[in-house]
Amino acid sequence: MVIAIDGPAGSGKSTTAKHAAEKLGFIHINTGAMYRGIALKCIQGKIDLNSSSEIDKILNQTKFEFDREGGSVLFMDGVDISSEITSCLVTESVSRVSAVPQIREKLVQYQRKMADGLDVVLEGRDIGTVVFPDAEFKFFLIADIHERARRRKKEMETMGGIVSLTELTAELEERDRKDSTREHSPLKKAEDAVEIDTTGLSIAEQVNLIVEIVNKSIK
Repeated sequence: MVIAIDGPAGSGKSTTAKHAAEKLGFIHINTGAMYRGIALKCIQGKIDLNSSSEIDKILNQTKFEFDREGGSVLFMDGVDISSEITSCLVTESVSRVSAVPQIREKLVQYQRKMADGLDVVLEGRDIGTVVFPDAEFKFFLIADIHERARRRKKEMETMGGIVSLTELTAELEERDRKDSTREHSPLKKAEDAVEIDTTGLSIAEQVNLIVEIVNKSIK
């Protein structure tokens, strides 16, 4: 069974997907982390995103694995990169990397292969529209831009980062614009997705909403 959770940055989808997967006994696959992993590799290798051959080379040499216990720990080529992919440099680059059709096509194939035959909760920006358009359950999380910026600021502070709410709000607005207007696999709500506004909800409330909908349908 596939549960697709999509939404913009800061809407709460990663944490919600992780805990929903735990409560349901499913595997959690954070697809956004995979794009961040490729972004990290492009930065480290000084890859020209306009070079099809350079991109092909790194894609064919990259292997992703998620920790089966929770799916939140991402291994790229056997190395845990969970901390590295949250850096400001990767965050600034990931939208541009994600917009490359060659990269999206390869990772979509990878994501489908990883989920094949398993009960999974996948989260990202195009899970319900492109990766798994026939997913049994689809959710689209949204939240007020200022609440999303506040959440991101808190997240960055726990990692020692210092950034203003004004800067974060502007960054999120720009990220939304890039993600929703890119030519390939833009961020958008699937027609049959359940929309959840997480602005005033706790993580527990978000998780319970999704788990209740899934369990009720299964029963």
